Amino acid sequence: MKIAIGADHGGYTLKDVIVPYLESLGHEIEDLGCDCSQSVDYPDYALPVAERVASGEADRGILICGTGIGMSIAANKVAGIRCALVHDLFSAQATREHNDTNVLAMGERVIGPGVAQEIVRIWLETPFSSGERHVSRLNKVNQIEAQYTRS
Repeated sequence: MKIAIGADHGGYTLKDVIVPYLESLGHEIEDLGCDCSQSVDYPDYALPVAERVASGEADRGILICGTGIGMSIAANKVAGIRCALVHDLFSAQATREHNDTNVLAMGERVIGPGVAQEIVRIWLETPFSSGERHVSRLNKVNQIEAQYTRS
């Protein structure tokens, strides 16, 4: 699977743990930065990850900042993105099964590397359930998105 990953200054340390972990699982990684502790703006990293996923250039995306909140807000502005902020294993599974999320956001200041790796593993391995009720709900989300992204 090809995964685009990005982080701001609040998440780059955790990103540097997650990238080799993803590679050890056999995934192709596109690291879109950042790689420093100097203050940067999270939308500048959320947007390229979200665009690559929305265009199909990447299968999934992972975003990391201090809390994951800003990244998830920014990513969800891109049409076709379903980004979930996850800090526990149950939510990692549920967001894939029920919401078919294609971008994962996490907060380095909220969780440690071990939990983050487990979240990533579960999120990547869990398929969308394709249940009728979940498909129906996602169709409604897509209708909302279409209504608000028309030119």
